[in-house]
Amino acid sequence: MKRHKILLFCLFLVSSSILAQDYVLDTIQNKYTFVNWKANQIKFAEYAPSFDTLFQKLNTIANGGEEKVHIFHIGGSHIQADIYSNRLRTYLQHMSPTAKGQRGFIYPYKIAGTNNPSNYNVEFDGKWTGYRCSIKKDSVAWGMAGVTAVFKDSISNIKIKANHRGYDAQQYDFNKIRIFYDNWSEDYQIYFKESELIANTKVNKEAHFVEFTLTKTLEELEFCVQRAEGAEDPEFLMMGIELMNDNNGIEYTTIGVNGASFNYYNRCEYFDTQLMLYKPDLFIVSVGTNDGYHPDFKPEEYRKYYENLILMAQKANPDCAVLLTVPNDSYYKKKYPNPRTRVMQKIIYDLARKHNMAVWDFYEIMGGFNSSRDWYLNKLMPRDRIHFTQLGYRIKADLLLQALTGSWEKELELVPNSVLNQIIHE
Repeated sequence: MKRHKILLFCLFLVSSSILAQDYVLDTIQNKYTFVNWKANQIKFAEYAPSFDTLFQKLNTIANGGEEKVHIFHIGGSHIQADIYSNRLRTYLQHMSPTAKGQRGFIYPYKIAGTNNPSNYNVEFDGKWTGYRCSIKKDSVAWGMAGVTAVFKDSISNIKIKANHRGYDAQQYDFNKIRIFYDNWSEDYQIYFKESELIANTKVNKEAHFVEFTLTKTLEELEFCVQRAEGAEDPEFLMMGIELMNDNNGIEYTTIGVNGASFNYYNRCEYFDTQLMLYKPDLFIVSVGTNDGYHPDFKPEEYRKYYENLILMAQKANPDCAVLLTVPNDSYYKKKYPNPRTRVMQKIIYDLARKHNMAVWDFYEIMGGFNSSRDWYLNKLMPRDRIHFTQLGYRIKADLLLQALTGSWEKELELVPNSVLNQIIHE
């Protein structure tokens, strides 16, 4: 897929008017008969003990109890835009007074010259150059984000705003901030104009971050990156930011790069080291659209990379519930229905059975092969028939919420739709 076309499309999505978060499935099922509504379920969760543990924790939170759940969701442009994933995040974080956790790991995509999710904002000055792991000619040190912005000037001021565009009535705040960067170098220093904000500083040389504990809780913060005196041919590599607090509840981390496939994430030298900082309770894998886009798709290579990511998530937390999602039906070069998604579908089912993982088969739910034509004709996908419109993403998020809560209710023997109704009416 051509880089400029992806960027233009994602910028269109981000700049679109924000629609209210109302649950849409109960009003559209009779209209969109091409959708396989009965297929919307989390398959094999009942055979994975990790999902029982996950649902017990979620149920504690839903009932107002104190518990922590960390969800990781990795993918390509669908996840970088953080439209349907943010909708799901918002649902889960509002299901009870104890449900909202910290904002957690984000990437300041604006400084890398690519589309930033609309739910947080980044302001900066100075000249930065962005590099994505999904661009073959790009070569730089990448961390978990798969994006690195390089700065070579004298000074840059960066302001991070945890909340933007009124997405959330219950605002995010933070009393700690981690900045992931190339701290093997002393070319640059990070400092705060309001030095009294910093209560403590901790450096991690293995995962390459510096953590600042603040003297108060904030919703936005400005810091500076300044070249050290005497540094020759200097550069600063921004690999990510984490906004932290002491809250329990649900934390939902998205890792997404436009155009990314498993092969490209494999280029991220510090991906596994930084992932090991966390203990995910649920790891959602939504990688595949870009892997299967071209006719030279290599199924066994895809299988190998997919399995390696599963094992990495289990290494971070052996009790992690892993949800494998089948990529959506799509078109190749806007002209040809892509038959390779069916091959990926089979591989995903094979891996789920082998490793006792669960599957959300969005390909089947959409309607299977060439169903993107119907989604496009009904204005749920744009002309590329790869991405989705705002309404399409809303439907996708609501489908995943319905499937997740349905599995949760079944596993814990709760009244059908009781959890779903609590969440959407909260």
